[in-house]
Amino acid sequence: MPNTTQHTSTEPTPSALPLLPLGIFLALFIGVGTYLTLQGVDFAFYQLPAPVAALPAIVVAILLSKEKLNKAIEQFLRGVGHGDIMAMCMIYLLAGAFAAVAKATGGVDATVNLGLSMLPASLILPGIFVISAFIATAMGTSMGTIAAVAPVALGIAQASGMDIALTAGVVLSGAMFGDNLSIISDTTIAATRSQGCQMKDKFRENIRIALPAALAAIVLFLLSSTPSELPATSEVEWLKVLPYVTILVLAVSGVNVFVVLSLGIVLAGGIGLVSLPEYQLATFGQDIYSGFGNMQEIFLLSMMIGGMGELMRQQGGLAFLTQLVSKIIRVFSKQHTQGENLRASELGIAGLVSMTNVCTANNTVAIIVSGGVARELAEENGVTARRSASLLDIFSCVVQGILPYGAQALLLGSVFGLSPLEVVSHSYYCFFLALAAVVAVFLRHQSRNLAVA
Repeated sequence: MPNTTQHTSTEPTPSALPLLPLGIFLALFIGVGTYLTLQGVDFAFYQLPAPVAALPAIVVAILLSKEKLNKAIEQFLRGVGHGDIMAMCMIYLLAGAFAAVAKATGGVDATVNLGLSMLPASLILPGIFVISAFIATAMGTSMGTIAAVAPVALGIAQASGMDIALTAGVVLSGAMFGDNLSIISDTTIAATRSQGCQMKDKFRENIRIALPAALAAIVLFLLSSTPSELPATSEVEWLKVLPYVTILVLAVSGVNVFVVLSLGIVLAGGIGLVSLPEYQLATFGQDIYSGFGNMQEIFLLSMMIGGMGELMRQQGGLAFLTQLVSKIIRVFSKQHTQGENLRASELGIAGLVSMTNVCTANNTVAIIVSGGVARELAEENGVTARRSASLLDIFSCVVQGILPYGAQALLLGSVFGLSPLEVVSHSYYCFFLALAAVVAVFLRHQSRNLAVA
């Protein structure tokens, strides 16, 4: 989904009606799954595949367009084919291929064995969180981190009898924490550029809020690291571990995620060809294609959400959210003290990027779309640039980490074989981050009001 400066020379007229398709999709996707769960149906959230739930919403979005049918369909396809969407889809495919090849050639089992031999039982979940956070900070991408860490984390959880859904939430938590703080992350770049502040200043503002949330999550994961059994470990097969070690080293070095995953596929397949007599080139190719197939659902859903989001943008849905938040903040600005105006502005910026993220399911795009209005609100009400940039990044991270149709939850759901709702229900870092950010807003301005008084 592109930013608001693309494709059209005039801004769309704000309207709430274009948001209806998103409501339809959520009602079908979450509502049907919840209803079937209450009825005792096994795998309730798999009974109605998410891409199928998106189809009626897309039809409604096209029908709501004031453009001719062909033009509306062109807008939908433009959103489907947007660069951000295609980049996510390619990461899905490469991640699926790497996971399939590494598993088939013994890489997952060998790496799980290494992890179990290195991590004490009481530190399994905190260890996974810290590793995910470190890689995400170095790579600047939560998606690349999840693609690298999730298969190993799943294997460790299965071998040690840990809760699978909780382990998926740990990986998601660590990936979002690192991505939120990374200076090379797309979200950091978008937030700092849109607000006109230095990355180091935004980092300092961010870390004060994110670090307490991360520590709270680590304590929770530490208390939850009680494996039902700790299997015996065997001698580490370093050759088979090499693909994972390689992608982690490359990730920390800042190599492009596409290059990292591609090299991982080639290395895992090459080791299989050398070390396993029964592993042939044809098998290698079949495993790659099998990995592609494992990502089919999230591949389709990402494209559909991208197209639907572009239609909502073109029809004024996102502009309506922006206008709504601006009006609410201006009401507070006219009737309250300076400290309360600042608080209202900061909460308004947080609400704006959060609602935009719900509609776009992409935290970088949400920051780009809402960044201009956020800067205007910040300048009007005395919010510093580093503060507004931090709020944009933090709340887009929070929402992205709890969206069941967000790319991160979908990828983890595919790798772990879980419903995305199960994954996000254990995204504890994002919950702690939201709480820490709201508390920071109120405490900061409460202390300012006391000082003025």
